Amino acid sequence: MNKIRKRAVSVLLLVALLIVGMGFYMFELFRDGSDWASFSANQGVYDNGSLSTGTITDRNGVVLSAPGEGGRVYNDDPAVRRAVLHAVGDRWGNIGTGALYVFSSKLIGYDIVQGTYSVDGSGKTLELAIDADLNVAALNAMNGCKGTVAVADCETGEIICMVSSPTYDPDNEPENFDSEEYDGAFLNRFLSASLTPGSTFKLITMAAAIENIPDLFDRSFTCEGTYSVGSDVVTCTGVHGSIDAEEALAVSCNCAFAQIALELGSETLCEYAERYGFTESFEIDGVKTVAGHFEAAPEGSVDLAWSGIGQFTDLVNPAAMLRFVSAIANGGKAPELTMLKNSKTAKTERIIDADTAARLSEMMNYAVYRTYGTDNFPGITMYAKSGTAEVAGEQPHAWFTGYGVYGDRTLSFVVVLENGGYGSVMAGSVANTVLQKAFGLS
Repeated sequence: MNKIRKRAVSVLLLVALLIVGMGFYMFELFRDGSDWASFSANQGVYDNGSLSTGTITDRNGVVLSAPGEGGRVYNDDPAVRRAVLHAVGDRWGNIGTGALYVFSSKLIGYDIVQGTYSVDGSGKTLELAIDADLNVAALNAMNGCKGTVAVADCETGEIICMVSSPTYDPDNEPENFDSEEYDGAFLNRFLSASLTPGSTFKLITMAAAIENIPDLFDRSFTCEGTYSVGSDVVTCTGVHGSIDAEEALAVSCNCAFAQIALELGSETLCEYAERYGFTESFEIDGVKTVAGHFEAAPEGSVDLAWSGIGQFTDLVNPAAMLRFVSAIANGGKAPELTMLKNSKTAKTERIIDADTAARLSEMMNYAVYRTYGTDNFPGITMYAKSGTAEVAGEQPHAWFTGYGVYGDRTLSFVVVLENGGYGSVMAGSVANTVLQKAFGLS
């Protein structure tokens, strides 16, 4: 009797272990099944490491990449292939933020019941939010300069333009990726780069000042071309005389912003850089952006003054800047950015106080009227800020960011041209070209 009881207990233990094991396996299957299916060693959906199933289109149904007889094929137009490369990805997964890599399980058509099976073996169709023609226009406008251009619909969060340069034709890959021409060609600069922001950072400093300096708009600041901080000096691009806060942002006066940064202090500036998402990574469709950087400079120092101007050791990710200006356009609510068309119901997160966002909008619109010129953006109501970010020993980075309104549509944008010169002139011209195309004005 004891033997029977022991054997019964042993069987029950084995059954229990089997159930636990099956439960663990099912948990792993639900959690990681899509990753297993899309692993590059799966020869059912990969051919020599290249995804052999699934079609990628732009928002208008233009096929950007699809399965072919000799392997994966791209669009027939080399200009389109180059312009959408970082959004689509290369055949071999070198561009880790491209759709072929990031959305491989969607392209394969994996589900928990059928796995990767499809009747014709062609997988699924994935619609990206980008407009291929708009990407081509953006890349052409960059004129060979390294950098990035991105445009988002402020209502849906859809990224309708995302270009990174340098790029290349995936059907005619360069023989030498180590050359200067293709340095960083695998990097999507919109998602995975952080650069000195220059005066675009003054939007963050001004937001902090609006909320922490009660008499900000009753004050005047004096600019004589330089501002002394102890034995050090902050230089300005002009001699602006006596100006108020709105004028200081419009003419991008370094002397005024040095005074504002010193009054706010390192702790406050750090708090606002963090609050607005400039010092941490965030996700776009599961893709992590690179974090920016803001250093707490010593109180009362010239480094603190320069940090509020967007220099010192400041670094900003272009995607974070696009999210920030989108929030300004939306009354302080940042849309959840997405690379996919109609991927989900638009979600928003308040990152800026509504009154602060409204005031920043007014000031950005005035900057266009006062400095950049409304005639340079025909037909579009523009809200913008430029940046000319000094880089030691090289030409400055040219930034232009903000949003434009035409009819009932609002599009946010960020343009960064590495070592491209003056922001308002070089990057501003690119922004206009792209927005004219996006709004159907050209």
